[in-house]
Amino acid sequence: MFYSDNRDDIRNTYYAVWQKYQSKQQITALEQQILDVIIAHPEYHDLLEKQQGVAREYLPELGETNPFLHMGLHLALREQVATNRPKGISRIYQSLCQKYNSNLEAEHAMMEHLVEAMWQSQRDNALPDEKKYLKQLKKLL
Repeated sequence: MFYSDNRDDIRNTYYAVWQKYQSKQQITALEQQILDVIIAHPEYHDLLEKQQGVAREYLPELGETNPFLHMGLHLALREQVATNRPKGISRIYQSLCQKYNSNLEAEHAMMEHLVEAMWQSQRDNALPDEKKYLKQLKKLL
């Protein structure tokens, strides 16, 4: 989505989008998707405003949440839903949005399973197991 595999470049994209929004500059469709996620997370606005954390390591073992990873997972889920890939995820998402009465909360519920699928894929050096992923998501219904 960001066309880079450089962590700092990706993080700087969030800063740039937030800065454009704050200064009322025109943004692209992709930037609007990023902005939608940023706006939904006011707890990250100060970080983006001050442009902090570009080189910071976030350590989950210390209870830290990586805000850039968190926002990126929202974007990944939204892309999956928009393309319905894996097939069936759009229906699951819509059902979860109704269950939680919130798109954001539905995405938060789904994230754990997305992260698990990605981790297993990396661990096994294989493509993500879409059937297993969907099975886990269906358990949220």
